[in-house]
Amino acid sequence: MFRTLFSAALAAMLTLSAAPAAAQLGGIGRAADRLGIGNPFGGDAPITTSIRDARFGQPDRDGFEPRERKRSMLDLRRAPSGGFILQQGYYEMHAQSYCFHAGTHGPGGGDGYLYAPTKGPAEDAIMTILRNSVNAPDIRQQTIQTLIWAILSRAKLEDMSAEHRAVAARLLSPRQLAGLNRRALDVLTGPALGRVLGNVPAPLRQIAQAEAQLRQMVTTGANFADMERVAVLSGNAPMGPGSQQIPSGRWSLHPDGYYIRYLPRGYSHTVVSIWVPEGSTAIGREYDPAAHVAVPGNTSRQRLGMSARAYNER
Repeated sequence: MFRTLFSAALAAMLTLSAAPAAAQLGGIGRAADRLGIGNPFGGDAPITTSIRDARFGQPDRDGFEPRERKRSMLDLRRAPSGGFILQQGYYEMHAQSYCFHAGTHGPGGGDGYLYAPTKGPAEDAIMTILRNSVNAPDIRQQTIQTLIWAILSRAKLEDMSAEHRAVAARLLSPRQLAGLNRRALDVLTGPALGRVLGNVPAPLRQIAQAEAQLRQMVTTGANFADMERVAVLSGNAPMGPGSQQIPSGRWSLHPDGYYIRYLPRGYSHTVVSIWVPEGSTAIGREYDPAAHVAVPGNTSRQRLGMSARAYNER
Protein backbone atom coordinates (compact mmCIF):
# COMPACT_ATOMS: atom_id res chain seq x y z
CA MET A 1 0.00 0.00 0.00
CA PHE A 2 2.78 2.46 0.94
CA ARG A 3 4.65 1.79 -2.30
CA THR A 4 1.43 2.54 -4.23
CA LEU A 5 0.88 5.82 -2.39
CA PHE A 6 4.55 6.78 -2.75
CA SER A 7 4.50 6.11 -6.49
CA ALA A 8 1.21 7.95 -6.87
CA ALA A 9 2.72 11.02 -5.22
CA LEU A 10 5.56 10.92 -7.69
CA ALA A 11 3.27 10.38 -10.65
CA ALA A 12 1.01 13.24 -9.62
CA MET A 13 3.95 15.61 -9.71
CA LEU A 14 5.89 14.18 -12.62
CA THR A 15 5.09 12.00 -15.62
CA LEU A 16 8.52 12.00 -17.24
CA SER A 17 10.67 8.96 -16.51
CA ALA A 18 14.41 9.04 -15.87
CA ALA A 19 16.53 8.77 -19.03
CA PRO A 20 18.86 5.77 -19.32
CA ALA A 21 22.37 6.52 -18.10
CA ALA A 22 23.88 5.61 -21.47
CA ALA A 23 21.97 8.52 -23.04
CA GLN A 24 23.45 11.03 -20.61
CA LEU A 25 27.14 10.88 -21.47
CA GLY A 26 27.45 14.41 -22.80
CA GLY A 27 28.76 15.59 -19.44
CA ILE A 28 32.02 13.62 -19.46
CA GLY A 29 34.03 16.56 -20.75
CA ARG A 30 32.64 18.94 -18.14
CA ALA A 31 33.08 16.35 -15.43
CA ALA A 32 36.70 15.68 -16.35
CA ASP A 33 37.39 19.40 -16.21
CA ARG A 34 36.04 19.51 -12.67
CA LEU A 35 37.62 16.33 -11.29
CA GLY A 36 35.66 15.11 -8.32
CA ILE A 37 32.60 17.30 -8.89
CA GLY A 38 30.98 16.32 -12.15
CA ASN A 39 29.41 13.03 -13.12
CA PRO A 40 30.24 10.92 -16.18
CA PHE A 41 26.54 10.09 -16.51
CA GLY A 42 25.92 13.71 -17.50
CA GLY A 43 25.12 17.05 -15.93
CA ASP A 44 26.15 18.35 -12.53
CA ALA A 45 26.43 16.11 -9.50
CA PRO A 46 23.50 16.49 -7.07
CA ILE A 47 25.78 18.42 -4.67
CA THR A 48 28.48 20.44 -6.43
CA THR A 49 30.13 22.19 -3.45
CA SER A 50 33.91 21.95 -3.87
CA ILE A 51 37.20 23.36 -2.67
CA ARG A 52 36.67 26.26 -5.08
CA ASP A 53 33.65 27.32 -3.03
CA ALA A 54 35.61 27.26 0.25
CA ARG A 55 36.87 30.85 -0.02
CA PHE A 56 36.43 31.83 3.60
CA GLY A 57 39.49 30.34 5.33
CA GLN A 58 41.39 32.58 7.77
CA PRO A 59 45.06 31.53 7.83
CA ASP A 60 45.87 34.51 10.07
CA ARG A 61 43.75 32.80 12.76
CA ASP A 62 45.68 29.50 12.71
CA GLY A 63 46.27 28.43 16.31
CA PHE A 64 43.79 31.00 17.63
CA GLU A 65 41.58 30.05 20.58
CA PRO A 66 38.89 32.48 21.82
CA ARG A 67 39.31 33.77 25.37
CA GLU A 68 35.64 33.38 26.22
CA ARG A 69 34.49 30.37 28.19
CA LYS A 70 33.39 27.60 25.82
CA ARG A 71 29.66 26.94 25.97
CA SER A 72 27.46 24.27 24.43
CA MET A 73 25.79 25.33 21.21
CA LEU A 74 22.74 23.43 22.42
CA ASP A 75 22.19 26.22 24.98
CA LEU A 76 21.35 28.64 22.16
CA ARG A 77 17.75 29.27 21.11
CA ARG A 78 16.65 27.17 18.16
CA ALA A 79 15.38 28.67 14.91
CA PRO A 80 12.26 27.16 13.26
CA SER A 81 14.56 25.39 10.78
CA GLY A 82 16.39 23.65 13.63
CA GLY A 83 19.42 25.94 13.46
CA PHE A 84 20.74 28.17 16.24
CA ILE A 85 20.25 31.89 16.93
CA LEU A 86 23.73 33.20 17.59
CA GLN A 87 24.82 35.33 20.53
CA GLN A 88 28.21 36.75 21.41
CA GLY A 89 30.58 34.07 22.68
CA TYR A 90 32.39 30.84 21.97
CA TYR A 91 30.29 27.73 21.29
CA GLU A 92 30.92 24.07 20.53
CA MET A 93 28.80 21.14 19.43
CA HIS A 94 29.46 17.49 18.71
CA ALA A 95 27.31 17.27 15.59
CA GLN A 96 26.05 14.50 13.37
CA SER A 97 27.68 14.90 9.98
CA TYR A 98 27.21 13.09 6.69
CA CYS A 99 29.26 11.76 3.79
CA PHE A 100 28.63 14.01 0.78
CA HIS A 101 31.23 12.49 -1.55
CA ALA A 102 31.05 8.71 -2.02
CA GLY A 103 34.18 6.97 -3.25
CA THR A 104 36.60 9.19 -1.33
CA HIS A 105 38.50 8.80 1.94
CA GLY A 106 37.16 9.71 5.34
CA PRO A 107 38.66 12.52 7.42
CA GLY A 108 42.15 12.10 8.85
CA GLY A 109 45.81 12.69 8.28
CA GLY A 110 45.76 16.20 9.73
CA ASP A 111 43.84 17.63 6.78
CA GLY A 112 41.84 20.74 7.62
CA TYR A 113 38.25 21.55 6.64
CA LEU A 114 36.76 24.86 5.53
CA TYR A 115 33.24 26.27 5.32
CA ALA A 116 31.46 26.37 1.96
CA PRO A 117 27.75 26.73 1.15
CA THR A 118 25.60 23.77 0.15
CA LYS A 119 25.20 24.02 -3.63
CA GLY A 120 23.88 21.86 -6.46
CA PRO A 121 20.68 20.59 -8.10
CA ALA A 122 19.74 18.59 -4.98
CA GLU A 123 20.58 21.28 -2.43
CA ASP A 124 16.92 21.95 -1.60
CA ALA A 125 16.16 18.28 -0.91
CA ILE A 126 19.38 17.64 1.03
CA MET A 127 18.97 20.72 3.21
CA THR A 128 15.31 19.86 3.83
CA ILE A 129 16.27 16.36 5.01
CA LEU A 130 18.86 17.75 7.42
CA ARG A 131 16.54 20.47 8.75
CA ASN A 132 13.50 18.23 9.19
CA SER A 133 15.56 15.49 10.82
CA VAL A 134 16.07 17.76 13.86
CA ASN A 135 12.42 17.27 14.77
CA ALA A 136 12.52 13.54 14.00
CA PRO A 137 14.98 12.18 16.58
CA ASP A 138 13.55 8.69 16.14
CA ILE A 139 15.07 8.47 12.64
CA ARG A 140 18.54 6.96 12.95
CA GLN A 141 21.55 8.77 11.56
CA GLN A 142 22.39 5.70 9.44
CA THR A 143 18.95 5.83 7.81
CA ILE A 144 19.40 9.50 6.97
CA GLN A 145 22.87 8.79 5.55
CA THR A 146 21.47 6.01 3.37
CA LEU A 147 18.80 8.38 2.04
CA ILE A 148 21.50 10.98 1.28
CA TRP A 149 23.58 8.34 -0.53
CA ALA A 150 20.51 7.45 -2.57
CA ILE A 151 20.12 11.08 -3.63
CA LEU A 152 23.82 11.61 -4.33
CA SER A 153 23.99 8.42 -6.42
CA ARG A 154 20.72 9.31 -8.22
CA ALA A 155 18.94 6.15 -7.14
CA LYS A 156 15.20 5.76 -7.63
CA LEU A 157 13.74 6.42 -4.19
CA GLU A 158 10.56 4.50 -5.02
CA ASP A 159 12.68 1.34 -5.35
CA MET A 160 14.14 1.61 -1.85
CA SER A 161 12.99 -0.35 1.18
CA ALA A 162 9.66 0.43 2.81
CA GLU A 163 11.53 1.95 5.78
CA HIS A 164 13.50 4.32 3.60
CA ARG A 165 10.47 5.29 1.52
CA ALA A 166 8.64 6.09 4.75
CA VAL A 167 11.53 8.23 5.97
CA ALA A 168 11.75 10.04 2.62
CA ALA A 169 8.02 10.77 2.76
CA ARG A 170 8.37 12.18 6.29
CA LEU A 171 11.32 14.42 5.50
CA LEU A 172 10.55 15.56 1.94
CA SER A 173 7.53 16.98 0.13
CA PRO A 174 5.87 15.21 -2.84
CA ARG A 175 7.30 17.92 -5.10
CA GLN A 176 10.83 17.21 -3.85
CA LEU A 177 10.35 13.45 -4.21
CA ALA A 178 9.18 13.93 -7.78
CA GLY A 179 12.16 16.13 -8.62
CA LEU A 180 14.60 13.54 -7.29
CA ASN A 181 12.91 10.76 -9.22
CA ARG A 182 13.23 12.78 -12.42
CA ARG A 183 17.00 12.91 -11.98
CA ALA A 184 17.34 9.22 -11.11
CA LEU A 185 19.52 6.94 -13.22
CA ASP A 186 19.14 3.33 -14.24
CA VAL A 187 21.33 0.82 -12.43
CA LEU A 188 24.30 -0.24 -14.54
CA THR A 189 26.61 -3.13 -13.70
CA GLY A 190 29.26 -5.29 -15.34
CA PRO A 191 30.09 -4.62 -19.01
CA ALA A 192 27.46 -1.88 -19.35
CA LEU A 193 29.05 0.12 -16.53
CA GLY A 194 32.51 -0.59 -17.94
CA ARG A 195 31.53 0.88 -21.30
CA VAL A 196 30.25 4.05 -19.67
CA LEU A 197 33.36 4.54 -17.54
CA GLY A 198 35.96 3.26 -20.00
CA ASN A 199 37.46 6.65 -20.87
CA VAL A 200 36.78 8.47 -17.63
CA PRO A 201 39.90 9.78 -15.79
CA ALA A 202 40.92 7.66 -12.81
CA PRO A 203 39.87 10.03 -9.96
CA LEU A 204 36.42 10.48 -11.47
CA ARG A 205 36.08 6.80 -12.33
CA GLN A 206 36.61 5.78 -8.70
CA ILE A 207 33.85 8.14 -7.56
CA ALA A 208 31.50 7.16 -10.39
CA GLN A 209 32.00 3.47 -9.65
CA ALA A 210 31.18 4.03 -6.00
CA GLU A 211 28.04 5.95 -6.93
CA ALA A 212 27.00 3.21 -9.36
CA GLN A 213 27.46 0.57 -6.66
CA LEU A 214 25.51 2.61 -4.14
CA ARG A 215 22.73 3.16 -6.68
CA GLN A 216 22.36 -0.60 -6.86
CA MET A 217 22.85 -1.25 -3.14
CA VAL A 218 20.28 1.23 -1.84
CA THR A 219 17.59 -0.33 -4.01
CA THR A 220 18.45 -3.98 -3.27
CA GLY A 221 18.43 -3.85 0.51
CA ALA A 222 22.19 -4.00 1.17
CA ASN A 223 23.15 -3.48 4.80
CA PHE A 224 24.63 -0.20 5.97
CA ALA A 225 28.10 -1.57 6.72
CA ASP A 226 28.50 -2.78 3.13
CA MET A 227 27.35 0.56 1.72
CA GLU A 228 29.71 2.40 4.05
CA ARG A 229 32.68 0.37 2.80
CA VAL A 230 31.88 1.44 -0.75
CA ALA A 231 31.23 5.09 0.08
CA VAL A 232 34.03 5.76 2.57
CA LEU A 233 37.46 4.52 1.54
CA SER A 234 40.01 3.38 4.11
CA GLY A 235 43.80 3.57 4.01
CA ASN A 236 46.06 6.47 3.13
CA ALA A 237 44.48 9.23 1.07
CA PRO A 238 46.59 10.63 -1.79
CA MET A 239 46.47 14.34 -2.51
CA GLY A 240 43.62 14.79 -4.96
CA PRO A 241 43.48 17.15 -7.96
CA GLY A 242 43.19 20.79 -6.96
CA SER A 243 44.03 20.12 -3.29
CA GLN A 244 45.17 22.88 -0.94
CA GLN A 245 47.38 22.59 2.13
CA ILE A 246 44.87 23.37 4.88
CA PRO A 247 45.99 22.63 8.45
CA SER A 248 43.58 20.97 10.85
CA GLY A 249 41.61 23.47 12.90
CA ARG A 250 41.65 26.40 10.47
CA TRP A 251 38.85 28.88 11.07
CA SER A 252 36.55 30.13 8.33
CA LEU A 253 34.83 33.52 8.48
CA HIS A 254 31.21 33.09 7.51
CA PRO A 255 29.70 35.94 5.41
CA ASP A 256 27.25 36.58 8.29
CA GLY A 257 30.17 37.62 10.51
CA TYR A 258 30.96 34.63 12.74
CA TYR A 259 33.96 32.31 12.74
CA ILE A 260 33.48 28.57 12.34
CA ARG A 261 35.82 25.59 12.65
CA TYR A 262 35.31 21.91 11.86
CA LEU A 263 37.21 19.10 13.60
CA PRO A 264 35.90 15.78 12.21
CA ARG A 265 36.20 12.64 14.33
CA GLY A 266 35.17 10.47 11.43
CA TYR A 267 32.74 11.33 8.66
CA SER A 268 29.67 10.90 10.89
CA HIS A 269 30.87 12.94 13.90
CA THR A 270 32.23 16.48 13.66
CA VAL A 271 33.11 18.87 16.47
CA VAL A 272 31.87 22.29 15.32
CA SER A 273 33.18 25.46 17.01
CA ILE A 274 31.69 28.92 16.50
CA TRP A 275 33.08 32.20 17.76
CA VAL A 276 30.91 35.31 17.68
CA PRO A 277 33.07 38.33 18.59
CA GLU A 278 31.75 41.28 20.56
CA GLY A 279 29.83 43.63 18.27
CA SER A 280 29.67 41.08 15.45
CA THR A 281 26.94 41.43 12.83
CA ALA A 282 26.27 37.71 13.43
CA ILE A 283 24.53 38.39 16.75
CA GLY A 284 20.87 37.48 16.33
CA ARG A 285 21.48 35.69 13.04
CA GLU A 286 20.90 31.98 12.47
CA TYR A 287 23.60 29.36 12.17
CA ASP A 288 21.92 26.81 9.89
CA PRO A 289 24.16 23.72 9.66
CA ALA A 290 22.13 22.33 6.73
CA ALA A 291 23.42 25.20 4.59
CA HIS A 292 27.05 24.28 5.39
CA VAL A 293 29.44 21.81 3.82
CA ALA A 294 32.77 21.17 5.53
CA VAL A 295 35.22 20.94 2.62
CA PRO A 296 38.62 19.26 3.05
CA GLY A 297 41.79 20.81 1.70
CA ASN A 298 42.59 17.37 0.26
CA THR A 299 40.02 16.65 -2.46
CA SER A 300 40.55 12.91 -2.01
CA ARG A 301 38.75 13.13 1.32
CA GLN A 302 35.05 13.36 2.16
CA ARG A 303 33.04 16.52 1.89
CA LEU A 304 30.86 16.56 5.00
CA GLY A 305 27.27 17.71 5.27
CA MET A 306 26.44 19.32 8.61
CA SER A 307 23.48 18.67 10.89
CA ALA A 308 21.92 20.47 13.84
CA ARG A 309 21.44 17.10 15.58
CA ALA A 310 23.87 16.28 18.36
CA TYR A 311 26.04 13.26 17.66
CA ASN A 312 24.75 11.29 20.65
CA GLU A 313 21.18 11.52 19.35
CA ARG A 314 19.78 8.43 17.62
